[in-house]
Amino acid sequence: MNIFNNISIRPRFLLLIFIAVATLVISSAYYELKESEKEMLQLMSNEAQSLLETVLVSSQEVLYASNEVEEEIQKRLLNNANIIKILLENKSINNTILERIATENEINRINIFNKNAEKIFSNNVKNQYKDVPAEYVKNNLLPIFNDESDTLIIGFKKSRAEQGVRYVVAIASNNNDAIVLNLDAEKLLEFKQRIGFGVLIKRLTENKGVIYAALENYEGILAASGLIENIDAINETPFLLNAINDSTYAWRITELDNEEYLEAVYPFTLEGNIIGLYRIGLSLEPLNLINKRLSRRIIVITIILFLFGSVMLTLLFVRQNLAIVKKQYQTIETYSNKLIKSVSDAIVVIDNKYQVKEINEAATILFGWQYENAIGSKICSILSDDNCNEIFSDITAMKQITCSIKGHQKHLLISKSTFIDEKEVENVVLIIKDLTEIKKLERQIARSEQMNAMGQLASGVAHEIRNPLNSIATIVQQLDKDFEPVENKDEYHSLAKIVYKEVRRMNNTIQNFLRFSKPEPVVKKRFQLSELIRSVEKQYKTLMKEKSIELIIEQKWDGMVNWDNDKIKQVLINLIQNSIVAIEKSGEVKIKTSKEKNNIVIEVSDTGSGIAKENIQRIFNLYYTTKATGTGIGLGIIQRIINEHDGTVTVKSEVNKGTSFIITIPQN
Repeated sequence: MNIFNNISIRPRFLLLIFIAVATLVISSAYYELKESEKEMLQLMSNEAQSLLETVLVSSQEVLYASNEVEEEIQKRLLNNANIIKILLENKSINNTILERIATENEINRINIFNKNAEKIFSNNVKNQYKDVPAEYVKNNLLPIFNDESDTLIIGFKKSRAEQGVRYVVAIASNNNDAIVLNLDAEKLLEFKQRIGFGVLIKRLTENKGVIYAALENYEGILAASGLIENIDAINETPFLLNAINDSTYAWRITELDNEEYLEAVYPFTLEGNIIGLYRIGLSLEPLNLINKRLSRRIIVITIILFLFGSVMLTLLFVRQNLAIVKKQYQTIETYSNKLIKSVSDAIVVIDNKYQVKEINEAATILFGWQYENAIGSKICSILSDDNCNEIFSDITAMKQITCSIKGHQKHLLISKSTFIDEKEVENVVLIIKDLTEIKKLERQIARSEQMNAMGQLASGVAHEIRNPLNSIATIVQQLDKDFEPVENKDEYHSLAKIVYKEVRRMNNTIQNFLRFSKPEPVVKKRFQLSELIRSVEKQYKTLMKEKSIELIIEQKWDGMVNWDNDKIKQVLINLIQNSIVAIEKSGEVKIKTSKEKNNIVIEVSDTGSGIAKENIQRIFNLYYTTKATGTGIGLGIIQRIINEHDGTVTVKSEVNKGTSFIITIPQN
């Protein structure tokens, strides 16, 4: 059944589509307007927060500056008081000295009172008739007279006898007399007012758009400017209470005189103490003007889009049939391309001249082609003429062949089918599955099964032979020692030694069989690959130098691996030992390491005598050897160790040119 149906849009659906598009456009415009309003409000809030943070920092600086000035005045007065105290205790004080100290240090009054609140010294003796009442003195200096404090910072105090404000400090002498100093504080108060909160707040409201600014605590407004007559109190508003209690910045949209505005608040703290809550009100008029402009623009854009959409819909309906046909064609083509490209098997389309018309990505990887170079090339240039004749002449749809691609032997399973194109030309589609790795695994499994079977056989036979051999060796030694014939003594002893030596050799062979049949378990641990390579290099460096063999180490990858160090070292030693034997006079042995995906590749190659092609498939067979003194289990042990590490070992060799063993093991 055809999955594609002809699609047609009836005229009655045109209105519905038009209404849907119009609704979508209007909804989008409305949504954009609301989002713009939110963004503008957030922007105003951020600006208000920055403004308040600046005011907070400025307020702290004002307080610190004011306190520093006041502390300097305190320090100056107390220093002078301490000097007067020293003079008083040395009985070197009088009114004249006090008047001189006051004049030189710009001190308004210096009075010394005894415990009875009587003035005993003063810098202003001319106004003695205006003495301060004793009761007034006692009330202010009682901690000194009662020996409760030696220093009093009375601070700002209104002048009792004159106009203005004074700043007063007092200290105690050793006999609890009170030394009182004050100076005119009008300039200090004027300085405080000039840099105080009121000035900061007033400057805030000078900015256009700031309706009011105020510093307020639970008791009321501390300083304010602007339209603050109708703003709500902190105790009456949960929003303000939460802000001051949480010590955090907050903002809201509220009303003042029937007009909405944005109010931002920020608690003002100094040294961990909450002084009050800064509040500023910002007019929303600029935001409203921007929203109106945006609304007008969005309405115009909506109308334009609406008209444009109407025209486009009309054009769409006019061309719908053509678009449907084109879409169906593109869909089919897309499905075909995706299907071909996503298949893991290689797909090659060939014309009647055996030229490549199309290939998928898997084919480019298998044959090592570039797509541009592959199109138009002959398939027989890759598969060979013999294989091509076998594939295309055979009527069977499936064929298994062996060929060489880029110097590597490949086992391929080829499925063949044909189709007629639009030019009435027959084309052939080859679906090619690469069986090379599967074949390797099959051979490896077969080797493993053979080694297991032979190992079990070797274990049983070795145990049966080992005990009689030990008995024979013991008897031969004993006969050689205790018995001596009358004639041919030397020959007798020589034969006895030969028998004993051969028995020991057979016993060693049996020991190797037992080690192969019952291998030690794999103990994996993490180690640096270069450490293993350096260890092997150090072990064979001297021996190879003596045999005129050059050992070359080529490490293209080095890192941590999780293997059995001793067993992998045994593999390398066995391979290097084989290479040394294969090199008759001089040559080279190379150990190369690299990484392919998550696998580590170690290649051990030599320039020795090589292995005959007919023997390569048998070298891993147990007990197969071409050496006069070989046991035939060395490569079998290598195969077992690599299998235990979930790896593979392959061999490439050419007679009189050399041999390469390629070991591939997962890194972890």
